Amino acid sequence: MNEAANLSPFEVLARYERLSLAHTSDTRQTMEAPGLWRGIGYRVGSRLFVSSIDEINELLAVPVMTTVPGTQPWLLGVANVRGNLVPVIDLGRFLFDARTQVTERTRLLIVRQGGGNVALMVDEVFGQRTVDEIQRRDAEPEDDPRLARFVDDRVGEQKLALFSMGRLVRAPDFRQAAA
Repeated sequence: MNEAANLSPFEVLARYERLSLAHTSDTRQTMEAPGLWRGIGYRVGSRLFVSSIDEINELLAVPVMTTVPGTQPWLLGVANVRGNLVPVIDLGRFLFDARTQVTERTRLLIVRQGGGNVALMVDEVFGQRTVDEIQRRDAEPEDDPRLARFVDDRVGEQKLALFSMGRLVRAPDFRQAAA
């Protein structure tokens, strides 16, 4: 400890850098493991979904929203997210016509679409999930006709539906929020 007291601030920072680099793991190799698909798991109503980690930009707690008159009931309003107005969609209401009850676990998934971002309200977020080749091979097709256009397969023991945010934001009925 006495030795560190004699070091200049730059030398202290350089020492911290050397120590931290000595303990890093090769995370890039882990993240890019062949055959693994990474996503964010979440719940809408009683259904469990996972979407590619590349399709979800951010997760947020539910902010204050301003309603927009003359819109579909699933468009809850707009929220200010770091200075940008973002439309907030109740995903449960859009998919199943069942309103999402806001609780302490309710979150917004921020997804990029053509003209900016859109926020999708979900009941709960479970965090990162990985799907391997065996799970993909043993996947079951989606049998709910309301979801078939967004979900190809259900995987794993929990039967997570692989939900495509890209297909959702390109769907004509999703893009037409005016009532």
